[in-house]
Amino acid sequence: MRHRLSGRKLNRTSAHRKATLMNLVTNLFQHEKIETTMPKAKEARCLAEKIITLGRDGSLAKRRLALSLLNNNKEIVQKVFSEYAKRYASRNGGYTRILRLNKQRLGDASKLVLFELVDRPIEVDSTDEVAATAKAPEKTASAK
Repeated sequence: MRHRLSGRKLNRTSAHRKATLMNLVTNLFQHEKIETTMPKAKEARCLAEKIITLGRDGSLAKRRLALSLLNNNKEIVQKVFSEYAKRYASRNGGYTRILRLNKQRLGDASKLVLFELVDRPIEVDSTDEVAATAKAPEKTASAK
């Protein structure tokens, strides 16, 4: 029976599982989106949302707690407490999103998901930007 047992084991020892989740969350905060498997994303979601909630408080004790959870990565903790705390100040939870991709990993055919932060800035590809600026003058020229 597994009454009142929470969390997935992910076929890892406890130290390996903790390191995997910390690395996933650190990469999520660094890149704002990552591709991973569904069980890993669901487990990392809890840790990521907890760290953003710590960042919203902003006290020194919360900063030190987040630093211990993120492998003592000071740059990522600074980003969480400055950028993400402002971005999610008015949101009461739900800082992450899990989107299913139509892809499978080549090695073991496990289904992949896109694990990302909500309300992240939209990335504009440089080729799309050039194409958009090239099309704009043509439309105005033909309209005249």
